[in-house]
Amino acid sequence: MTHSTPNVRLPLWLGLCLAVASVAVTQGALAADKPKEQQISRVIAKEMTAAQKALQASQWQEALKNLDAAEQKSGLTPFDKKTILDFKGFSNVRLNRLKEAQQDYEQALATGQYSPEDAAKTTRMLFRLSAGNQQYAKALEYGKQVADAGSANADDLAVMSQIFNLQKDCKSSALWADKAIAASRKAGEAPKENLFQFKLQCASDAGDNAAMASVLIDLIKLTNKTNYWNTLLRIERQEERDDHNLLMVYRVMYDTNSMTAGSDYMEMAQLLGDAALPGEAQMVIEKATSTGLFTDQKDKDRAARLIASLKPRADADKKDAAKFDAEAAKNPAGELDVKAGEVYYGAGDYQSAVTAINRGIQKGQIKHPDEAYVYLGRSHVQLKNTADAKKAFAGLKSVPGASPRVLKLWELYSEKLGS
Repeated sequence: MTHSTPNVRLPLWLGLCLAVASVAVTQGALAADKPKEQQISRVIAKEMTAAQKALQASQWQEALKNLDAAEQKSGLTPFDKKTILDFKGFSNVRLNRLKEAQQDYEQALATGQYSPEDAAKTTRMLFRLSAGNQQYAKALEYGKQVADAGSANADDLAVMSQIFNLQKDCKSSALWADKAIAASRKAGEAPKENLFQFKLQCASDAGDNAAMASVLIDLIKLTNKTNYWNTLLRIERQEERDDHNLLMVYRVMYDTNSMTAGSDYMEMAQLLGDAALPGEAQMVIEKATSTGLFTDQKDKDRAARLIASLKPRADADKKDAAKFDAEAAKNPAGELDVKAGEVYYGAGDYQSAVTAINRGIQKGQIKHPDEAYVYLGRSHVQLKNTADAKKAFAGLKSVPGASPRVLKLWELYSEKLGS
């Protein structure tokens, strides 16, 4: 099972962030509260005044022209050089000339004339610029400086994760992804989806199904997307050997609309038929047929034969449902009540299913109490009783010997109900 690396275009995304960050750096150079000894030399006053006016008018090329003229003057102080280069970096960012901007800011930083605060801002700027310019070794160096200084935000940490991901360093990518996720949550924000995708890609490349499942659960909690459900449930399905639990996995696949292969519907219908649930089995296979999942004629014929064998049984169950329900109500054990509820579910009579299953659970003596809670929850879902559905699925925790896999999947399904 493979997954493609998320296609995040660093330069385009970074470009949205750079202008704002560079404004802060440039404004630092323009600020009136800088130390008195840090003044622009008179020799370049004319050019720098013209450059400032051009910057304020968003005339970036005009600003660069004046800055280049200032740079040619002799007798420049380190502070003069820093200020010229800082303005040039700002102008080049605005012109989307990111490589030139990076060179400008690197030279400006090398003068040692930034205040500690502005030096930190410039380092963070260089981190983003070098990442956008695909100079990943430099970007990682700058990024680590930003992180060590404690000024990295969740987006910065996410870029670090992405760079390591692009370099196929999965261990480091996952480490920085976890840092970015933690930073997002600390800030009260939802983590970025692609952070989990980096981890998913690495787990997939390593063939580590357990790690993939763990990340997929995080992705489902974050997005509840069908494709993540599909991948998770396929992993869980291939790990399951017990038919009872396998059918439980299929039920989650069906209810999350993440079952996309006709063969899955076929197997689920057969398992339901074997479990004496022909009504639901017929519903499942007819859904696959009506949505065109069977394209091969052999599969179409096989599905038709399965429907033909299920329909008489389903019709008989539906016809005798009330009678069977009445007999179950008289029985001191709850097994027959649950079976009656399952028949009602397959017939689409969800309110009667709720009544019968609740009655059975109260009596006890049920062969598969996990199924009782699942069908009770599913019936409430169909009736749009979300709170009652969640309560029913929570009952799975009380079932002795319940499959940890089944419990985990229905808990996750329940958590996302109504989201």
